[in-house]
Amino acid sequence: EVQLVESGGGLVQPGGSLRLSCTASGFTIDDYALGWFRQAPGKEREAVATVSTTDGLAYYADSVKDRFIISSDNAKNTVDLQMNSLKPEDTAVYYCAALEGDSRYYRLDEYEYWGQGTQVTVSS
Repeated sequence: EVQLVESGGGLVQPGGSLRLSCTASGFTIDDYALGWFRQAPGKEREAVATVSTTDGLAYYADSVKDRFIISSDNAKNTVDLQMNSLKPEDTAVYYCAALEGDSRYYRLDEYEYWGQGTQVTVSS
């Protein structure tokens, strides 16, 4: 059974950091596109960062560029999202997702596997 399980969410003050981790099971992430997405209340789900395990190249949304870093570890079958300089507008449920492919530019609706999500709240 294919599963993606996120961890690491929580409450953090503005300017703080959090590291989200997503562990994949039921498949190996080699030659997969992996992504972190988020959905805030009343808003559509959006891409935050994606990475191709084939070439290691990543995509970042403009809103998180230079603050967030996505990384994958084929040996551990994980994809992490290091989030720095967090802002209240980063508050959302964060999801990891995967699909078999070699690009970092797949559309959100093309991702085949999704985790259950983890809440990130940035507030003082």
